[in-house]
Amino acid sequence: MAVLRLFAAAREAAGVGRDVVAGDTVDAVLANATRRYGDTFAVLLGSCRIWVNGDAVEPGQTVGDDDEVAVLPPVSGGQ
Repeated sequence: MAVLRLFAAAREAAGVGRDVVAGDTVDAVLANATRRYGDTFAVLLGSCRIWVNGDAVEPGQTVGDDDEVAVLPPVSGGQ
């Protein structure tokens, strides 16, 4: 099971900032997280960047028990 880290709006949609989610690929982890957290999370996920252990990854990337999958929503701001 991978450690799932959720930031900003993703954390708000899920109601947690950190969780352990089953899956052997990034896609599987995110699919299981979507089932757990619901529609609001699913909609938000489409605009998020996904990183594993600090590196941007492709959806099919394999993950293991010691991997951290981070969900980073777009950030707005500025002047």
